[in-house]
Amino acid sequence: MDDLLKDPATRLLLLDGDTVATAGSRVALLAPDDVAHLAVRTRLFLGEADGVAYLAAVLDGSGSAAGPDLGWTGLRTLDVPDLDQGLAVEAIALAQWHASHTHCPRCGTPTEVAQAGWVRVCPADGTHHFPRTDPAVIMAITDADDRLLLARGPQWATDRRSVLAGFVEPGESHEQAVVRETAEEVGVVVDPATVEYRGSQPWPLPASLMVGFRARATTTSLVRQEDEIAEADWFTRAELGAAIAEGRLSPPGRASIARALIEEWLGGPAGA
Repeated sequence: MDDLLKDPATRLLLLDGDTVATAGSRVALLAPDDVAHLAVRTRLFLGEADGVAYLAAVLDGSGSAAGPDLGWTGLRTLDVPDLDQGLAVEAIALAQWHASHTHCPRCGTPTEVAQAGWVRVCPADGTHHFPRTDPAVIMAITDADDRLLLARGPQWATDRRSVLAGFVEPGESHEQAVVRETAEEVGVVVDPATVEYRGSQPWPLPASLMVGFRARATTTSLVRQEDEIAEADWFTRAELGAAIAEGRLSPPGRASIARALIEEWLGGPAGA
């Protein structure tokens, strides 16, 4: 890590809480000298691409000291090229893990950062602890009339809608999780034979790998799990397109797998 910080070609991503520093339409990737004056809590190695080494500098709440030319953007609204997006997701995932796993789960001793941020070592019992990723499913559920099921979480803005999602439980396959989560959250029965994998996306809030599916429902009556779902409705393509165009509904962010699942069903962009 020290050698990389001496290399002027190295680039650092700045992380303050759950936000990354941005410059225009890109993640700000700065030279080591440009961040030397900042209070950095942790530096994490993110990898190399085209001969350039990338690090994350996790700030100690001092983002404003980075300068007025930088903006600070969260993942939900970050819309940047693939390299930038990947670096931001990786940096936030690692930083979140370090923040929430400061002590050894076996003996309670404070652990120490090792291997450029990819391991935490317990000095008391010598155990090594690695970043974790929890599998979750996210699914585009349609009915016999090819309407799409969209819902809103209780903490979301009143115009926001997305497809259903939930964590995979121990001993459960992804396909079983799709069926169970849909039944639990909105009372809809899904035909297990129709569950089809569509793609995946890492999502560090919390440490998840979102595994995307589409599936067909055999029932349409909606019974919400009220602590999880504030609103749920079936939409035709015309209804959803009009609601988005008129500003009555807001789809997920453009970089999200939720948006990709909706747009695959819609057959085109879900708004601007």
